[in-house]
Amino acid sequence: MNFKQLEVWFITGSQHLYGEDTLKKVSEHSQQIASFLNKAEQISVSVVFKPTVKTPEEIFSICQEANASKSCVGIITWMHTFSPAKMWINGLKILQKPVLHLHTQFNRDIPWDSIDMDFMNLNQSAHGDREFGFMMTRMRLNRKVIVGFWQDEKVLKQIDTWVRAAAAWYDWQGAKFVRFGDNMRYVAVTEGDKVEAELQFGYSVNYHAIGDLVKVVNEVSDKSIDTLVKEYEEQYKLSDALKNGQRQSLREAAKIELGLRAFLEQGNFKGFADTFEDLHGLVQLPGLAVQRLMKDGYGFGAEGDWKTAALVRAMKVMATGLEGGNSFMEDYTYHFEPGNEMVLGAHMLEICESIADGKPSCEIHPLGIGGKADPVRLVFNVAGGPALNASLIDMGNRFRLLVNEVEAVKPQHDLPKLPVARVLWKPLPDMQTACTAWILGGGAHHTVYSQNLTSEHLADFAEIAGIEFLVIGKETKLHQFKNELRWNEVVYGNCK
Repeated sequence: MNFKQLEVWFITGSQHLYGEDTLKKVSEHSQQIASFLNKAEQISVSVVFKPTVKTPEEIFSICQEANASKSCVGIITWMHTFSPAKMWINGLKILQKPVLHLHTQFNRDIPWDSIDMDFMNLNQSAHGDREFGFMMTRMRLNRKVIVGFWQDEKVLKQIDTWVRAAAAWYDWQGAKFVRFGDNMRYVAVTEGDKVEAELQFGYSVNYHAIGDLVKVVNEVSDKSIDTLVKEYEEQYKLSDALKNGQRQSLREAAKIELGLRAFLEQGNFKGFADTFEDLHGLVQLPGLAVQRLMKDGYGFGAEGDWKTAALVRAMKVMATGLEGGNSFMEDYTYHFEPGNEMVLGAHMLEICESIADGKPSCEIHPLGIGGKADPVRLVFNVAGGPALNASLIDMGNRFRLLVNEVEAVKPQHDLPKLPVARVLWKPLPDMQTACTAWILGGGAHHTVYSQNLTSEHLADFAEIAGIEFLVIGKETKLHQFKNELRWNEVVYGNCK
């Protein structure tokens, strides 16, 4: 996405009580702040100044305009003076865009030698924002609150974190995800209420038979396949088997990618899910195709996991322009060496090359599941460093977003007989606590692995979406985590 085509509107609240001179100053200051935020390299989207709102009618009108705007992903509100919050009720009641409440003031420091009542009447954010904050709390409205001077580095980074979450939420509205086939038989966590998801999140998930995809795949031309195979040769280290005797398998992988890409483009889909139990008509499981489509921003979930497909897409949008990648992931197996416990994350084939450490190898190997021809896939390791795993799960009466902060580890040994993309990580705060908390929290075995997002990005996203959010990190204590789970059951009305 081109983030600079997206907008957040900077809206300042005041009232007519203070006279035109004060209101003129309010407008000048607001324009300066909005202009600074718009030019700040830390903030990804365009920040657009909007005239000061001083009456219920003006507030209602600007909220209507924000709702109708195709480029506005959210609004930043700031009360320069005191803005009686009852004026905001009707506007906030209809507002459908995310809100960031910036609790700041135009001047950083108190002008000790010159401060007078004129200065005090103009610079009333300290209590003007509290009045506004009360009303949003009274209305039980979700929002992000950021406190600090508007030029501070920390404030700018927090604004951008929220902006990215708002952009991902904007991208979900009206988005379409396709399921080829159904969920893997008897699996619980990949199920979910698609109607409730559309009501809660704004995206739709609909089924297409694998035959619908096969028809498009079979229409791919030999010329297009030739071009894509050449691209594979330039971008990856091709195994000897693909260079020589199994060349046709590489062409088949290219054919599947081209057909799958065309299907997604024709249907305006932003992501997809498939299952190895329903591949009738495809020669091989679409491994390489999925890896490359994820790199280009499509969401993906295996075994029919549409919730993870949608989350992959959202996190890729959130991370636009950031160094590192995001990928569909699965906790595959453990290393329980005392003092060096680790998780090996991988999947049969479908790990996004955006998280690869170095140039991936394009290889072909047997796959003992699915009953198809040997599939082509990218094989690579993943660099060490801070990362996280996120899981979106349907708890029956609400959706829960569960995050585990981790520390990825550079592979300490070669894995010559494991021909898949893989990553090693140490879950925080430690293996025992993290895995216990994850299981108690109902976390799925499918996740989205991120090298460039933080828990704050996902907390902001969950706040915008109005869903439960839980994080497992370096400060997590099991007793407290269990209590949080119990409290949330009361909050969401499912206490037994």
